[in-house]
Amino acid sequence: MPTLLVSQILKDKGDLVFTAGPGETVGAVAALLHSRRVGAMVVVDGDTVVGIVSERDIVRMVAEEGGGALTRPIHICMTRDVVFATPAETVDSLLGRMTDRRIRHLPVMRDGRLAGIISIGDLVKHKIDEVEAEANGLKAYISAG
Repeated sequence: MPTLLVSQILKDKGDLVFTAGPGETVGAVAALLHSRRVGAMVVVDGDTVVGIVSERDIVRMVAEEGGGALTRPIHICMTRDVVFATPAETVDSLLGRMTDRRIRHLPVMRDGRLAGIISIGDLVKHKIDEVEAEANGLKAYISAG
């Protein structure tokens, strides 16, 4: 079975990436995460990715600072050292990177531009689909005897 690439996942999933500006408030970004049913947003300043913010980042900030954290700018709690993926990378390589770094979302960059976002859930779903297809192929081969 061919190796599954990020570009194939984005083709199926689409390239929509929800973004926020670094000055948006923690509360506003939390509301957007909830309404859009996503676990992370890429923080951009113009066309430049300056960070990524996840539900965990927001929970951590509120736990440390209380409700007042919701009025602070998101750049206070975003992750600045963003780990990226490229369309040519494989599912297996990204699963390893995400597991090692304990991260759940990777923005995908193509030619210096934001091209999509991949979650650990996207990767696991495609990995399960790949394994099921292989198992079905083996069953068919065995039953054809």
